[in-house]
Amino acid sequence: MSGETSLDALLRTLKAILVDDVYVFATVPEGAVPAMLSPRMMFREAEGVTLILTRDEAIAHGLPFEFPSRMITLDIHSSLEAVGFMARIATELAREGMGVNPVAGFYHDHLFVPEGREQDALRILKRIAEDSA
Repeated sequence: MSGETSLDALLRTLKAILVDDVYVFATVPEGAVPAMLSPRMMFREAEGVTLILTRDEAIAHGLPFEFPSRMITLDIHSSLEAVGFMARIATELAREGMGVNPVAGFYHDHLFVPEGREQDALRILKRIAEDSA
């Protein structure tokens, strides 16, 4: 198992990086992902393929989309088996009236927060780390 599992260590060393671009969520039927598309993430569901991609790319390919958002990468190699890390973050964001769509990568967790609320999210994440130090 790789990555950090200790909730205390994850929260104490939490560092958030705002990624350039505005991201959106779109869906296409299985087998209909445009060939030249370069999504940040693809996830196959029974109803179709969910795509997370830049708003510009969605517009360029004529894809309807929802949830314009900013991506924040949590710059710590969290284990896929870590317990409570995302729950704590989602709870703190919810206290401020902010929804979040988290995505776990192999090395990092990524948060998609509503466009225009990214600075609020960064402030909250900084507070979490400071309160855990």
